[in-house]
Amino acid sequence: MTHVSRRILLKGAAATAGFALAAPFVSRTGFAAGTSGSVNIFAWAGYISDDMLAAFEKDTGIKPVYTPYGTNDELLNQMRASNGTGYDVIWPAVDRVPNYVEFGLVQPIDESKVLWDRALTSAVKGSETLGAVVGGKRYQVPTDWGTEAISFDKNTSPLEYGTASYGDIWKPEMAGKATVRGHSGLVGLGLWMEAQGKLPKPMRDSFKDEATMRANYDAIMVEAIARKGNIAQFWSNENEAQGAFRANGVTIGQTWDSSAAGLAKEGLPIGFVAPKEGALTWMEGVSIPVGAANVEQAYAFLNWVLTPEAGALYANHTSINTTAVGAEKFLSEASLAFFKAAYPGDALEKLWWWPVQDNWFVALRNEYQDKFLSA
Repeated sequence: MTHVSRRILLKGAAATAGFALAAPFVSRTGFAAGTSGSVNIFAWAGYISDDMLAAFEKDTGIKPVYTPYGTNDELLNQMRASNGTGYDVIWPAVDRVPNYVEFGLVQPIDESKVLWDRALTSAVKGSETLGAVVGGKRYQVPTDWGTEAISFDKNTSPLEYGTASYGDIWKPEMAGKATVRGHSGLVGLGLWMEAQGKLPKPMRDSFKDEATMRANYDAIMVEAIARKGNIAQFWSNENEAQGAFRANGVTIGQTWDSSAAGLAKEGLPIGFVAPKEGALTWMEGVSIPVGAANVEQAYAFLNWVLTPEAGALYANHTSINTTAVGAEKFLSEASLAFFKAAYPGDALEKLWWWPVQDNWFVALRNEYQDKFLSA
């Protein structure tokens, strides 16, 4: 993604979080007349609330059936096992969409059925180079974006934007107090090493070819293993990340935004802030499996998610940012405050967007992760 297109997307993203977007209200109309039946949704755990399910059924007459998963790999493995059947809607990260296309698991989006004016133009355009478009065909419509950055205990491990760094997680004084996800924790450590001039090549180049990836990751592994004593618990899904803070004495970690927001909603003194190296940033959206049995209902769900009301329901529930135009009118004060605290100053300009993760990269990434976990 070019610097110019990234800036355009960020302007749209900031606006969706409540910053100076003068977009017209978009009504709930646009669903196919007489649409009924059901739609089987396979989406991230914690993404779709009971309120969203009830509102969708009320608005469309379609019965939603929601099944949660915890990781991108879990989703991909399930789709491969079923040959793309069993569900009408899936919710992969945009940088992983090419994996599904390579394995023949998702169908091209029928763009004539998408109400494009409901989605931020900047997000739609930006998704083209992040993985949603493969071989000239679109396989995903962007619905949300979020980050993986630094969660911290405000009382015992306070951090401030501008000085907060991935390196804070790996300081000697954090021994036994940190949590990271195996594979993305290595990326965060790599970005800190790159900023310190300790990485052979730019971290982003690791995604281009195996030789560069191995050169960088070999260097990262030396540091990671030497500092592994800092990690009290590894996480692979949101429940595990939150459990590290609740029960295992963790006071700092590299987690998703929604993980920190959930802990804060429980009343725990947990903050979330982008590090100076740039928060790891992902986009997600709706894709339709090749074996979807309820295609019209899948498009009805997709278009509903992009209404301002549904986008706000989603953002208020998860603290993840919606791409729905006009949603800022319905965001809660808590959601707005979380966004402003997480991305102050020039944080939005420094977001580190995940590059496309081709299958060869995912395999090697997991190989290094396994070495780290077992070291």
